[in-house]
This record gives sequence, C-alpha cells and structure tokens, in this order.
Amino acid sequence: METIIYRPSEVLKAALKLQQGELISFPTETVYGLGADATNEAAVKKVYSAKGRPSDNPLIVHVSAIEEVEQYVVEVSEVASKLMETFWPGPLTLIFKVKEQAFAPTATAGLDSVAIRMPDNALTLQLIRETGKPLVGPSANTSGKPSPTTAGHVFHDLKGKIAGVLDDGETGVGLEST
Repeated sequence: METIIYRPSEVLKAALKLQQGELISFPTETVYGLGADATNEAAVKKVYSAKGRPSDNPLIVHVSAIEEVEQYVVEVSEVASKLMETFWPGPLTLIFKVKEQAFAPTATAGLDSVAIRMPDNALTLQLIRETGKPLVGPSANTSGKPSPTTAGHVFHDLKGKIAGVLDDGETGVGLEST
C-alpha cells in the first residue's frame, strides 16, 4: 500500500480515504493519532493490525464537537459537561457508558464504556467533520515505539501499512492525552 502525506489543503482527500475504510494519521495537540471510522468494524481492525496492538485494548474515540457526545453515550453527567466545556478541545479524555452499537465492537474492545476526547487541532477537527463520523485515534506508532510528534515520524514507522498522514507540523505536547 502506498502511504501519502497529505498537506492541510488536502484534508478532503484524507477524509474520503477514511470514508472508504482506510487509515489516516492525524495531528492532535499531543501526538499524531492513527485514525479510522469508529463505526466501521473492518477499518477499526486495521488499526490494531497496523499498530500490532492487542485487540483487547480499547481505543479512544475523537469527536469534533461537544454536542456529538450525546449521540454515542448513555448519559453525560453534569460533571462531565463541565469538564468538556472547560477543557475541550484539549488533551482530556473522558470515559462514558456507551450506547449499544454506537461504535464498532472492536473500538471498545467489547466493553460497555468508551473513552472520548475532542482534540485541540483545527485541521483534525475539520477532518472529523468532513469524514462525518467519529474517529478512533490511538497514537500513530507501532505498539511499544515512541509516540510520533511529526508526520515524518508516522511515515517512517507506518509507511506501507496506512493510506496516509495529514501533515500539520509538529505537535505541541508530545505525550498522549490524560
């Protein structure tokens, strides 16, 4: 498989690949994530394969707006609402009880809960909106290797295993979300 590095102006091309069930790495404020449509079981399975990650390890789901969360979870508590309003977009991941069939079963590793965050990167938020689906997004590296902070790191590690990398320069934090 050819791996393409997409410039910011090519976000629509990257979104199309995600809609087709392919894997696209995207930047967040922390590290680059490995994106797939969180509702597409075949695409989510590709994430585990590309990373060499055990499938019993659930994935974080990324959304583009706070309002989207209610579509996927049983309840958003008052505390969760305040945390989202205060810290999103940003490197905070929250755990919710997931609605049945909201995501591909492999995304949650069969659990009744899901980890959700809204990344603080305008290009990635646009990518999620253009894809029209929430995206799983663990770090875009082979399991056990350092988390990538540039598109070049992702390309070097996952070339030939993913469809592309949406390049928005170096990430700011360098550590995964909390």
